[in-house]
Amino acid sequence: MAVKIRLARQGGKKRPFYRVVVTDADSPRDGSFIEEVGTYNPMVNPPAVNFKEDRITYWFGRGASPSATVKQLIKQAGLNTTAAPMA
Repeated sequence: MAVKIRLARQGGKKRPFYRVVVTDADSPRDGSFIEEVGTYNPMVNPPAVNFKEDRITYWFGRGASPSATVKQLIKQAGLNTTAAPMA
């Protein structure tokens, strides 16, 4: 099972709010997910990004790959995502 870290859209029309979730790569964007590891709110100035750093590191260690947007958000937040893969 390929695991991805990506955004799941929440909020209303023209008021987006995103959860950063760990999910199976085959599941739909707003479908079921394994774990919520953060949030992203682009509607405030500056955009609010919150991560559970320990869980992000854990999932990277398990081989999860981030989407392009999540990769940018993690880089902007300055998180250390280098973790040795678990056996």
